[in-house]
Amino acid sequence: MQSSGSSKSDVHELGLRQLSGLLHAKKISCTELASEFLDRINTLNPRYNAFITVDGKASLMQAREADALFAAGRARMLTGIPLAQKDIFCTHGWLTTCGSKMLANFVSPYDAHVVENFKRLGMVSLGKTNMDEFAMGSSNETSFFGAVKNPWDEAYVPGGSSGGSACAVAARMCPAATGTDTGGSIRQPAALCGISGIKPTYGVISRYGMIAFASSLDQGGPMAKSADDLALLLNAMAGFDARDSTSIDRPSEDYTRELNRPLAGLTIGLPREYFSDGVNADVARAIDRAIAEYRKLGCETVDLSLPNTRLSIPVYYVLAPAEASSNLARFDGVRYGYRAPQYADLNDMYRKTRAQGFGAEVKRRILIGAYVLSHGYYDAYYIQAQKLRRLIAQDFADAFQKCDVIMGPTTPSTAFKLGEKSGDPVQMYLSDIYTIAANLAGLPGMSIPAGFGDGGRPVGLQIIGDYFSEAKMLNAAHQYQQATDWHMLPPPLS
Repeated sequence: MQSSGSSKSDVHELGLRQLSGLLHAKKISCTELASEFLDRINTLNPRYNAFITVDGKASLMQAREADALFAAGRARMLTGIPLAQKDIFCTHGWLTTCGSKMLANFVSPYDAHVVENFKRLGMVSLGKTNMDEFAMGSSNETSFFGAVKNPWDEAYVPGGSSGGSACAVAARMCPAATGTDTGGSIRQPAALCGISGIKPTYGVISRYGMIAFASSLDQGGPMAKSADDLALLLNAMAGFDARDSTSIDRPSEDYTRELNRPLAGLTIGLPREYFSDGVNADVARAIDRAIAEYRKLGCETVDLSLPNTRLSIPVYYVLAPAEASSNLARFDGVRYGYRAPQYADLNDMYRKTRAQGFGAEVKRRILIGAYVLSHGYYDAYYIQAQKLRRLIAQDFADAFQKCDVIMGPTTPSTAFKLGEKSGDPVQMYLSDIYTIAANLAGLPGMSIPAGFGDGGRPVGLQIIGDYFSEAKMLNAAHQYQQATDWHMLPPPLS
């Protein structure tokens, strides 16, 4: 197979548009393409632990079905493209564990909305990726199935909770993957693993079949090497779904439509809170260089303030655990999932099942959530947090009167060592200091590679836009990636 200098040995380095071109030109079959990535998974996954479940037979069956679509002349842009699913998306006939012992034996009887969309296009699922248990974590160390390792340095975390997806894309075990973002769980691991990821406006992608952590914050999104890839995937994932009461019924749009528009005249807001003493010097240097590149591309910058950003962490860790304590009540050992093997009566079964089935971080958040929702504390904590959430959203509304997009570091540091913060929950939570506010406001946010910090670990540039401005954000990201090659650099894997 030869095309534009590509061979089977380097097909894993190509973007989705290039892979689609090879498939449509019949330079490679869908089955051959899937086999290439399955071989890489078999070789690399024992090292990085990015996948929980891989079913080669099922994947190759989907690939053969995609080949049949090509033979019948019914193939579309993404037909035959392989991708991985974060193990929070229900996938018919596949284990869907959410990284938890509680669901370690759960085989989903139905597909999530985004999985349905991918199947409708003839895309090929390569497997289910590892994640922090029930998406609760910032390092992918809370998974029942063990920690994921960062392919840039195996002694470091990949970020979380979508760390398995980020690692899989970065290590070229798949060209794209799904993730979910409750407080930064697409953007933070994308930054730490040197890939691109986007969380769209809340409600743009259906949450049907996406196992809930905090329902008013959770949002699915794509993870891939480039903004171009993200736009193509967002076209597939977005859309109204009547089964999700929070899904927004609005006309569909082509998220690739503005990719090639010049950036001259784009105004970038630089919040002083994102460039304070809290960000490490090596990260700050990389972000400053990225902003300088944007100025070369014709952008203007304006300094602004998001004064309530400092409240994001405490507000989030009241609201998210409160919603989690309610959502996770369904895992009781009665209907499905794990059940304690020995118990005296029904109440004992509930207690032992939940004590044995949930990990420490999940238990911590359930306890916090139950506390803030309890009588006597609901008004003092939960209601006050909701009021502050409104103030945080208003800060952004005011900021977007002055700029088109907001930029800054995705994370205050590059990837930290495995185990470094696992004993200090507060320090772990502060990893998401720059990402949480976008979730609280329901705004779209993304992270793209912007260079490297000390030790050669990736730095992510965060782009936040106003509601439904994903196409504008993707344009800003794509033009930067046309001028730089950070997103093209693979980890050494040596």
